[in-house]
Amino acid sequence: MALFDLPLDELRAYRSASVEPEDFEAFWSKTLQEAREYDLDARFEAVDTGLSTVTVYDVTFAGFGGHPVKGWLTLPAGAAEPLPLIVEFIGYGGGRGLPHEHLLWASTGRAHFVMDTRGQGSAWGAGGGTPDPVGGAPAYPGFMTRGIDAPENYYYRRVFTDAVRAVEAARSHPATDAARTVAIGASQGGGITVAVGGLVPDLVAIAPDVPFLCDYPRAATLTDRHPYREIGLYLKTHRGRGADALRTLSYFDGVHFAARGRAPALFSAALEDQTCPPSTVFAAFNAWAHEDRTIEVYDFNDHEGGGPFQEAVKLRWLRSRL
Repeated sequence: MALFDLPLDELRAYRSASVEPEDFEAFWSKTLQEAREYDLDARFEAVDTGLSTVTVYDVTFAGFGGHPVKGWLTLPAGAAEPLPLIVEFIGYGGGRGLPHEHLLWASTGRAHFVMDTRGQGSAWGAGGGTPDPVGGAPAYPGFMTRGIDAPENYYYRRVFTDAVRAVEAARSHPATDAARTVAIGASQGGGITVAVGGLVPDLVAIAPDVPFLCDYPRAATLTDRHPYREIGLYLKTHRGRGADALRTLSYFDGVHFAARGRAPALFSAALEDQTCPPSTVFAAFNAWAHEDRTIEVYDFNDHEGGGPFQEAVKLRWLRSRL
């Protein structure tokens, strides 16, 4: 599909109609406080990968509810420590995969931590290893409506909490420099990155690409592509539940996390992106609170966005920040 959303000049001025809950701050403060009642219990086990330029650790830490969450920590072999740290989050349906799939950032001389996403890792890539032991009310297949009956039950409450704990786990390793931490990710990983940017106050920077999980009121009605379409298909069966669903989703909208962004940010958007429509990306970007923010726009790309070209942009952008 060619351009289907707002013209670029309108995108740059667009503001979301998503309404922030009055208890948004209290909800997330309580959620993270409860998670921190569990010992982080970060364990790092060296892995023999056959790679000579990096050292890899199989990581397990306690996420939401104390549930074990997996990750990989990759360090450049022989580099001086402590190292600047990049924490990465994965796209929808994917898992942490295999260590040799994550070599870019360690190749720049930085520590790289990639978090497995609970319950995912079975749709593409080389798989994941983190179950989601929490059940929920009836939902449409996928993850978008799991626990949508109440904010306390919603799936992404667990994922976003895991992500904050992932930053804490990665920072706990003696080879990493906690004061020089960046969060990155694309699509779902980009949405998680925006949430972490609003929940972790002392990041050096964030770089979300074509971020998902932003501006739910517009996304759920603008695109018929999954995963956002899961919301509409759920409401097609659960008639009259739209207002309740949007209330739950408002606690997890990247727009509201962006309003609390305290670090420089590099976003990217693609104008033919039907998975994460550009207006939903600009909604988060335009709400980002830190004045040092920039967005790369790819005119004729769908959800692949800038791909390797955007990686090159990030490599240049981070030189002066990390």
